Amino acid sequence: EGQKPEELRPQTMLQFMFGDVWESILLYLAKEAGHTVTHEQGEVTLNGVKGHNDAIIDGVVVDVKSASPFAIKKFETKSVVEDDPFGYMEQLSGYCEAHGKLDGAFLAVQKVTGKLVLCDFSWEDLEIYNVSDRIDYMRDVLDDSEPPDRCYDPVPEGKSGNLKLDTGCKYCAFKHHCWSDANDGIGLRTFIYSDGPRHFTHVEKTPRTEEVTF
Repeated sequence: EGQKPEELRPQTMLQFMFGDVWESILLYLAKEAGHTVTHEQGEVTLNGVKGHNDAIIDGVVVDVKSASPFAIKKFETKSVVEDDPFGYMEQLSGYCEAHGKLDGAFLAVQKVTGKLVLCDFSWEDLEIYNVSDRIDYMRDVLDDSEPPDRCYDPVPEGKSGNLKLDTGCKYCAFKHHCWSDANDGIGLRTFIYSDGPRHFTHVEKTPRTEEVTF
């Protein structure tokens, strides 16, 4: 309570902008290919929570994703069901439920090659996520004076003995508050790598790269 979220880094904002551009391109191409595209950024409400879905294409709720060469494999193999640190499946399920329990799909593009992947699910695949119940749970958590358990455990950084935030925590705007007891009470330690910052909960061996403070 009373904690201010961390401001988004310019690099992160640029990533989000690229995602918006890809969404516009793919929906344009879907229309040009003769598909029926409706409800673009349409507002939906589920259990009192408002959101905006990307589109409905030919009667299927579609969420557009731009993915790296590594991440696109999750959509090709549908392993996003098991490996989903950003909650994509819950997001899609919530949109589908809000639209009357329609089927859903991810339309993903590999950002380097432009390869397109359609990863589709029936409503029977999606209803197990019980997003309405999840919203009720989150309301209870927000009303509780005690913070909830952390969603993710730290993960090893190679064989150094260092521990870093899991991907699911990396982009959270409240990670520094949530992990304020890390590193024996110092809090998270952040080091800049070529692929972006890494946030360590335990540093056994100091990385040979720039450390930044918040």
